[in-house]
Amino acid sequence: MSVNLSEQELRDLVRDVVRRQKSASASAAAPAPSPAQSCLSHASHGRLTLVGDGDPEGRCQIEPAVACTHCGYCQSLGH
Repeated sequence: MSVNLSEQELRDLVRDVVRRQKSASASAAAPAPSPAQSCLSHASHGRLTLVGDGDPEGRCQIEPAVACTHCGYCQSLGH
């Protein structure tokens, strides 16, 4: 089936579809989180649980030659 549309009719049709999509997504979208909420919920800020208490002498899990500074790098995904 072939439909002949003028260029203007095609543009109007596309604009109508875009307008409907925008209004549907705007009404269904949840409000954007604040930057603080977004930062806190990001996966790079999560901490992993280490088995045991770590080194009893207080050495770093990543660099055993230095003392632990409790930076949390060994408990994160490296971010």
